[in-house]
Amino acid sequence: MDSLLQWVFAPGIMITLALTVFFSFKSRRSTDTRTRGLHASRMNISMGFMLMFIAGVQLFLSGTSTARIVIGAIFLVIGFFNLFAGLRNHSIFRTMQQ
Repeated sequence: MDSLLQWVFAPGIMITLALTVFFSFKSRRSTDTRTRGLHASRMNISMGFMLMFIAGVQLFLSGTSTARIVIGAIFLVIGFFNLFAGLRNHSIFRTMQQ
């Protein structure tokens, strides 16, 4: 079971890390406000998923200690917040006029 979870979490973290870096560069290089906001919101969505994958590693693959559970729970809450903020901002910037 642990090996299956490793095959899910490790590529998930790497893919979302690459997407976070990609959208970060795209948002910082963009001059248009709408596209900058869209790329920044996609970066937040990717970062939210990445933090949730990291929380999954802390909660499911590591030994059961109180510190790991607390850190995993904190990463999970921050990940959900980033995901929510990214989805909200993406819907706002998507409907914005050019």
